[in-house]
Amino acid sequence: MLAAPTRFMPNVKDTRRALVRIGYDGTVHKTFRGHQADKRFAHEVRVLRHLEEQGCDFVPRLVSADPDTLTLVTTNCGSRVEHLSEPRMKELFAELEEYGVRHDDPYMRNVTYRQSDGRFCLIDFEFATLLHDPDATPHPMGDPEPKTSPPA
Repeated sequence: MLAAPTRFMPNVKDTRRALVRIGYDGTVHKTFRGHQADKRFAHEVRVLRHLEEQGCDFVPRLVSADPDTLTLVTTNCGSRVEHLSEPRMKELFAELEEYGVRHDDPYMRNVTYRQSDGRFCLIDFEFATLLHDPDATPHPMGDPEPKTSPPA
């Protein structure tokens, strides 16, 4: 008996905070889990909508968000970056602030490279801060994962 085909490629990330998979259509499917998953989900959706409204073109676009399953679907921003100079990485995260968002987890694990236009992009906004929001606080749900990038 043959197994039914899956709509997803293997997991990209599988931690206590999230499961991330890439669909064969290229979309990214992130399911939030663990501590305050519902709040982190709602916050990332809010930040991505803000960035789209501001015209930021180097972050994923929100395709759909399902609060019942805590799953969001976004466009794909390319492949992981393994080498990037510290000054260039700081430039990328500083550029994001021009759109009213501070990333608050500014590490290489959150930088991708979109080959179609040769652009470095930023991902993973569950701990970001909306700078011009009077109700925003840094790390609204606590600290992100450890402050080091995973080993290469």
